[in-house]
Amino acid sequence: MNDRRPPEALVSQEVTLPYSKGLMAKTLMGTGIRPERAYELARLIEEELVRGREESSVASERLFDVAAGVLAEQEGEEGVRLLRRFQALRELDVPLVLLVGGATGTGKSTVATEVAHRLGVTRVTSTDTVRQTMRAFFSRKFMPSIHYSSFEAGPAVHVHDREEEDPALLGFKEQTRNVLVGLRAVIGRALEEGYSTALEGVHLVPGSLPRSYEGAIVVQCLLAIEDEDAHARHFWVRDAASEGLRPMHKYLQALPEIRRIQAYLVERAEAAGVPVIENARLEDAVNEVIHLVLAEVERTHDRTGA
Repeated sequence: MNDRRPPEALVSQEVTLPYSKGLMAKTLMGTGIRPERAYELARLIEEELVRGREESSVASERLFDVAAGVLAEQEGEEGVRLLRRFQALRELDVPLVLLVGGATGTGKSTVATEVAHRLGVTRVTSTDTVRQTMRAFFSRKFMPSIHYSSFEAGPAVHVHDREEEDPALLGFKEQTRNVLVGLRAVIGRALEEGYSTALEGVHLVPGSLPRSYEGAIVVQCLLAIEDEDAHARHFWVRDAASEGLRPMHKYLQALPEIRRIQAYLVERAEAAGVPVIENARLEDAVNEVIHLVLAEVERTHDRTGA
């Protein structure tokens, strides 16, 4: 009787595990391939393993070769290149620090969490979480700016008559200066312990943090939504997803201030050379961030010869 099961994947000399289409699809998604296409490719890889089966187990190198062969046929050489980049990310013995900035309502947490999941990064931190923690230690009287939303921090700063700058923007800048103290500590801890982390939040202002850290791969990007109506729709979706815990009316009322903060962030990104990613469609934004990460991994791999 012909056994149609694929061979088991050799994890080590002592351990083998059954080939998993789910795990293979997750790997392929980590290269920026869309989920539905990744699962289809994983099925084709399984079929190829069945056709070429000679032993009861297959070494990881052989599994990679089979996957690369299927990708070359189905996706072209670019697909193979992305797979090799993803493999290089897994093999690099340095942490990844991913920084995803953007104004309120641009989908930072959703994109950062999805990218982290696909790349195998298990620690995701929001700058708002850092701000909330700081609020427990610093009173409103001592550090007023952190006790407001990012777009409502204007009252925390005293605006002189000679200052022409938008009070909401001044408040945001003041809040960011304070929150950055906590963010530097979070990044420092990750580097000290050598684990990868993803940070997302409005306070990741381009140019406010180093673009590189010794012994780490750093990737920074900024999410934006150019169309104002599309930006507003994000708050409707978020309101429904949170079952009213993040009421849309508060954000829609403050949309002019949020949009001005976004314009400031985009301007800073362009000046600092930080990529700006239009988040008109979630899957496209996720894939763009993944490609940024893998491209930086490839540059690091080529530079160090690791």
